[in-house]
Amino acid sequence: MTYCVAMRLDAGLMFASDTRTNAGVDHIASHGKMHIFEVPGQRLIVLLSAGNLATTQSVVSLLRQRLGRDAVNLHNVATLYDAAQLVGSTLKEVVARDASEQQSQGVDFGANFIVGGQIQGEAPRLFHVYPQGNFIEASGDTPYLQIGESKYGKPIIDRVIRPDTPLAEAAKCTLISFDSTIRSNLSVGLPIDMLIYNAGSFAPAKPHRVDGDDPYFNKLRKGWSEGLRRVFARLPDADWFD
Repeated sequence: MTYCVAMRLDAGLMFASDTRTNAGVDHIASHGKMHIFEVPGQRLIVLLSAGNLATTQSVVSLLRQRLGRDAVNLHNVATLYDAAQLVGSTLKEVVARDASEQQSQGVDFGANFIVGGQIQGEAPRLFHVYPQGNFIEASGDTPYLQIGESKYGKPIIDRVIRPDTPLAEAAKCTLISFDSTIRSNLSVGLPIDMLIYNAGSFAPAKPHRVDGDDPYFNKLRKGWSEGLRRVFARLPDADWFD
């Protein structure tokens, strides 16, 4: 399993993904789930992936292989909508290829992608591409998208994130969201890959990896846990409880 979250805010975009792909008492593996396609000064497109690892790797490999061709690819699509459509069609292509002869074995070849970024001429945009190849776009009412094991990290995001949330606060909220998920689900784990993009900058992408020794992350998770306990202790008991 995995957990990925992305936010489209007034100030820009924030992407984050864990790296765990298998979990068990005797086997834990890690693979990066953040994939960057960029032309500095002209476009940045980021993919976050969750689901069948063979499927997601095949989709990303095909998208990269086709960059140098005359056909439509992520370096020449006109809009982020077109980019989401291309990721969706490539996903359908891979699933149809791999699942045709093995579907009866009960293998789930499905995968989800978050596709976001900015192309010159339009504002930053963010999409969730479903296993069927269709997709939805983040909006002002819901300025974030999650894929994978999202339920444990959703409450803090719902309470904090608004379109006008600064990127630094969004990053802090995201790390708390990951800490809550990691504490409750073995299938999500460190390191966490994060990328923050300022709207209109088209600067080269510089992802940051947060591991178990990261001092800020450890300070944040400790402060959050202690703060929750303090607030909980101050809450009144029910007047009907005997």
